[in-house]
Amino acid sequence: MKEFIRPPNITHPHIKAFFTTKSLNGDFRELSRQIGILEDNIYLPIQKHTDRVIILKNNFKADIADALITSNKGILIGVRVADCVPVLLCDERKLAIGSVHAGWRGTAAGIIKKTIQMMVEHFGSRPEDINVALGPSIRWSCYQVSEDVKNLIHEATGDGEYYLQREGRYCIDLSAANMYQAISTGIPQENIWISQECTYCNPKEYYSYRLNKDLTGSQGGFIGVF
Repeated sequence: MKEFIRPPNITHPHIKAFFTTKSLNGDFRELSRQIGILEDNIYLPIQKHTDRVIILKNNFKADIADALITSNKGILIGVRVADCVPVLLCDERKLAIGSVHAGWRGTAAGIIKKTIQMMVEHFGSRPEDINVALGPSIRWSCYQVSEDVKNLIHEATGDGEYYLQREGRYCIDLSAANMYQAISTGIPQENIWISQECTYCNPKEYYSYRLNKDLTGSQGGFIGVF
């Protein structure tokens, strides 16, 4: 079983960016050993499916949010997921980074757009300089939702090829929806990489809340400047 998936569009020599599989399952001691940083320098928010974005500076106290941005060096930021989309953002010009947990509620609230806008406002990032990587998540026909949920995501995303209708219900591809939202902020599509792996279809590699019906574990997305 592989342990890390490294997005091919984040290649700066001083930036570490990767998605994990179920093999680590939140074992930060093992993660810190393999990456070569102190466990205390790994920061994740308390995720509650909000649209709140934290600007991580000097206060490392755990707080409720579903996205982080920082320009601090020597810190690995990340999010946990078990079907939702883990998103990593990187401005290699400013060495500013972000991590986002985008479930359907976060997607409907436009959390990726808010994260990008905050990178622009607080770090002087230009959308054309930001690379976006979307890690393994539940995809397409594996993720059926109600029409109400589809409509909420459509209001935040607009038109695009990110949903289909099947037997009176809708199937949403959250990764594609977040891609369209990122593009709407000015990020070029060629700056965006999407994993083609579905967490529901690959239970040996990933935890899936919808498949297992409980919170048995999680994988994640992590990024840091070193």
